[in-house]
Amino acid sequence: MRFQLLGPLALADGTDTVVLQPSKPANLLAALLLHANSAVSAEYLQRAIWGEEQPATAKAALQTCVLRLRRLFSRHGVTTSIEAVPGGYRITAAPPTLDLLGFRDRVRRAAGLAREPEAELCALRDALALWQGSLLANVRSVVLHRDEVPRLAEERLRAVERVCDLLLGLGRCGEALVDLWTATRVHPGHERFHEQLIEALYRSGRQAQALAEYRRVKGFLLEELGVDPSPSLRRLELSILRGEDLGPAGPAAPHVIRGETVPLPATRPSTDRGAVPAMDRGAVPAADPGASPVTDRGTAAAGDRAASPVGGRGAAPVVHAVPVADRAAVPVAAPGATPVAARVAAAGTDAPTAGTDAPAAASRIGAVPAVPHFTGRAAETAAMTARLTATSPPEDDRPLTVLVSGAPGIGKSALAQHAARLVRDAFPAGQLLVPMTRADGEPRPADEVAADVAATLGASGEGRALLILDDVIDADQVRPLLTPRGEAGALPGHAVVVTSRMGLGGLIATHGGWVQRLTTFTEAESYALLLTALGAERVEAEPRAAHRLAALCGHFPAALRILTARLLTRPGLRLADAADWLGEDPLARLTLTDSPDHSVDGLFDRALGRLDPRLSEAFTHLAQGPPALLDDQGPEDEGPVPEAVRERLADAGLLEDGPPGPYRIHDLLRAHVRRTARTRDRRTEKV
Repeated sequence: MRFQLLGPLALADGTDTVVLQPSKPANLLAALLLHANSAVSAEYLQRAIWGEEQPATAKAALQTCVLRLRRLFSRHGVTTSIEAVPGGYRITAAPPTLDLLGFRDRVRRAAGLAREPEAELCALRDALALWQGSLLANVRSVVLHRDEVPRLAEERLRAVERVCDLLLGLGRCGEALVDLWTATRVHPGHERFHEQLIEALYRSGRQAQALAEYRRVKGFLLEELGVDPSPSLRRLELSILRGEDLGPAGPAAPHVIRGETVPLPATRPSTDRGAVPAMDRGAVPAADPGASPVTDRGTAAAGDRAASPVGGRGAAPVVHAVPVADRAAVPVAAPGATPVAARVAAAGTDAPTAGTDAPAAASRIGAVPAVPHFTGRAAETAAMTARLTATSPPEDDRPLTVLVSGAPGIGKSALAQHAARLVRDAFPAGQLLVPMTRADGEPRPADEVAADVAATLGASGEGRALLILDDVIDADQVRPLLTPRGEAGALPGHAVVVTSRMGLGGLIATHGGWVQRLTTFTEAESYALLLTALGAERVEAEPRAAHRLAALCGHFPAALRILTARLLTRPGLRLADAADWLGEDPLARLTLTDSPDHSVDGLFDRALGRLDPRLSEAFTHLAQGPPALLDDQGPEDEGPVPEAVRERLADAGLLEDGPPGPYRIHDLLRAHVRRTARTRDRRTEKV
């Protein structure tokens, strides 16, 4: 059960939500939650409930409101209590149980990702997704709407500003425009949004629209407020009129967390060593005497980004520099490291792609990590290692390719990484893990990946390398990388392992290679994973309970991993008790409370989000209907689902091979679809 403040005040449990009717106890609950984990004085609570003019019985009535809230909590199984403290009351909450704390926690995490703009953008969007509409719309408290709601709204606006700054800095002006058109109309007096909108229009080649928007904003400010646009807006208009290059996008926007302004570094420092942008040809910041410029864009350490002066309007373009005080933080390869590992350490993980003027996403290419507690897949591992170490070269001098495919969470990446570690002696140049999607799930284009790989591998002649192209979206994304030696974008002489939820049959047909399609664990493999992760002493003391836990997880590797992580944090919990607890609601409990993104529900949501909407609708129909829908004949009253649709869903890893019939849906996936497809129950309840 969790509390929702970022919208109508409500109690939520999974997809079920109870919206509280306007009442004095609702005012009290809102006031306590706004100051969760702090003692709130009775005087403040009385003002929040009744306003500035309170009845003579306010003190006694406050106690009655507390009693009614406690009864509400008991009725809905809320374990959080309202604690009486000297002079007032206190309610305890955490990010998983209160959306306001969850929002602030995600914003803080995003601030720590300033060197990884894609990851920061993803974290901020996750934070903003917690807002569910008009803030405290069902709370009738003049004091709270006067004193608290504007402060919370400002926190959200700062996060939206930062999202738009990041999108502009990454060169994704089209995405920024979607958010900015709405923001400028909802908040017409917020000049920073107008400035971002005008900048996004200009950077998109829409100069006339940008100037028209400036004139509209100028007219609004003069008519409504009697003021001129800000100096930065006026400078932006002048630069657009002159047709000037604006330089790097995205000046730093501060986060506001609980009213405290926290400055953030710029999204991307400029690498242009030419003139200061004409729109702001003011003073150039003096160079740090303790900094040594780095002229090679590909070797700028990630650590210097936060310390570099901010580029963009109001600052001169910045040369990458590594301050003397920070040089010890630059990664250094360990003695005896492979050439790839040495280059990864030297270049860091955030080096921009050389030779491009567009803002590039941070390269996350790195050495292949070890997989903890890897268990099972013995036959698949043996087959992969044999193929990767085969001496006969592929035809046409194409890269040796192995495709590992299967459902989301089935263990594709783990198998690829484990096999790569086993054959590392056959690849003296090292092994690289190459993510093929950005932090927000968008695919990385092949030319960007090829440039990053080339920059990491460096000059040829150091032997073969093994590349894991992880989480490929479709064949077109990887096909240019698997061309014969000498063609643009090719990865000549290396071995490539591709992991993908898709079958990629077209890729195999045109480029050859071997396919390793993964399914769920066998019962023996599931039990072996529990033994390895939890320890033989704990598992062998309750073997029947261990088998039951594996069955409740559907022998699904991702579910088993999440389960073992939860059990490792509770070493005193008996496996039989854990099985009873998990059996009550497997989907809700196969999640890590301190990391909600690691959940079976989240995994399936992200997988279904990649589907074409019509295909997603068809899959929802299949999962909600009887198993006969998957048969070639279909139910008598409905007929079969077209085979082409079923084949596409099977290719996407969402349908497994039977029995019964040619296809089946995993029980966890079917339960997830049925649960999320229900219309959210927006019941209201009087406190």
